[in-house]
Amino acid sequence: MKIAAYHLDGKPGLGIVSADGSSLAPFDLNGNAAEKGVLALVDPEAGRPTATSEKLPLSAVKLRAPVPHPRRNIFCVGKNYYEHAHEFAGSGFDSGAASGAVPDAPIIFSKVPECVSAAGDPIPVDSRVSSAIDYEAELAVIIGRGGRGISKDKAMEHVWGYTIVNDITARDLQGRHKQWLIGKSQDGFCPMGPVAVTADELDLSKSWVRCHVNGELRQEAPISALIFDIPTLIETLSAGITLYPGDVIATGTPAGVGIGFQPPRYLRPGDRVAVDIDGIGRLENPVSSYHEAMRGAVA
Repeated sequence: MKIAAYHLDGKPGLGIVSADGSSLAPFDLNGNAAEKGVLALVDPEAGRPTATSEKLPLSAVKLRAPVPHPRRNIFCVGKNYYEHAHEFAGSGFDSGAASGAVPDAPIIFSKVPECVSAAGDPIPVDSRVSSAIDYEAELAVIIGRGGRGISKDKAMEHVWGYTIVNDITARDLQGRHKQWLIGKSQDGFCPMGPVAVTADELDLSKSWVRCHVNGELRQEAPISALIFDIPTLIETLSAGITLYPGDVIATGTPAGVGIGFQPPRYLRPGDRVAVDIDGIGRLENPVSSYHEAMRGAVA
């Protein structure tokens, strides 16, 4: 199933997207449950909500991030495609490059929950804070069944589904602070969506991730090219950290990010960034100045 979280007339909803993508069937949920997005389906305490027979045109709703309010930081993975590992190691911003371009274990960092935004929301560029805003197209895993000490051979049993994230990054802050939290967690730096799909909907062996900036293809790679695959990431994280239903893991980005060009090609107000993953859809966001983005949010 493809699941969309949305607002209709200012009220939250959650529904199953039709096969042709033109409409959705809302779940029978109260407002508090619907406000959680797909967490209303993932959380074992929420029961099993059913879809109604109503059909809403998708064009009539405002899409929200599938997990609009993550319960804790989003787990992220750095340098998880070979070519990107090399381009980042050569960028001058990789504090761990001295130990080799390709990591011998997953590099884990996080983004704070409050930086999540939806498809169509502006990516804010605050020139007072950073002048080096970059894009990173990524597949994100949504955990369905929690656990600790999960082995690779059991890991996929813990996956509820997938969505798309754009791991927006302030490269200058990333380089200045060495640890990545500040550069990765600025307001609006985690566009997510446009929908989530259940695990049975996506064939990871055939799915590709792509990113276009202003219509120009910048990133393209099969998900099967991950250095550390999803079972390895789940095993690594859960070895000493208990995973919970609704946890989100962003799996890493392919080569072609802005910092990989000479000179770097950072995002500027007026740009449009679109991330496509086969089987999920397209996450598209405009880039605007921070003040314009905030005016739009208030409006």
